[in-house]
Amino acid sequence: ISWTAIGARTTESQTHREIASGVSMPVGFKNGTEGSLQVAVNAMTSARAPHHFLGINAEGQTSIIKTAGNPDRHIVLRGGGGGKTNYDAEHVAKAEAAVAGEGIARPVMIDCSHDNSSKDHKRQGLVARDVIKQFRDGRQSIMGLMIESNLNPGKQTWKEGISLAHGVSITDACLGWDETEALLNELADTIVTKSA
Repeated sequence: ISWTAIGARTTESQTHREIASGVSMPVGFKNGTEGSLQVAVNAMTSARAPHHFLGINAEGQTSIIKTAGNPDRHIVLRGGGGGKTNYDAEHVAKAEAAVAGEGIARPVMIDCSHDNSSKDHKRQGLVARDVIKQFRDGRQSIMGLMIESNLNPGKQTWKEGISLAHGVSITDACLGWDETEALLNELADTIVTKSA
């Protein structure tokens, strides 16, 4: 595992913050479901610090885990509060200001799904293009973006006794692989053009 995210509903969890302080990978904390940045900022601050907590050691035994703190943290903007978005330049600037004391060069990731896409998976490309435009326009705090993707587009509902379609999400609606590949190629071309 090279990266992990703590979701909007668990960013407030002290247990998740403590675990994040001890993992050897970057951790993104999503803003609250109502749109609050402060809960994610608090989580980033907590995960930066060393912690002691009850856990399981490498031998599978219950033990007190001691962490050193995680320097690789960032905020993930997912929108919030009844479909309100927070991926635009104004909201990214607010996120930059909110995490300014954390000492992180690129502290912002944008979630192109969830409330930022108004929960319409087909709008993820629109969000991603806006994020790339901000980056091209000089917004250097953006370190990446998230796209919800699967083999096939949309989502399906699981019901006992009903076969599931292969490669279709049973949680959030996703872009299909063909759409994802085309979007990633477009975004890569845009970034390469900026670098040239």
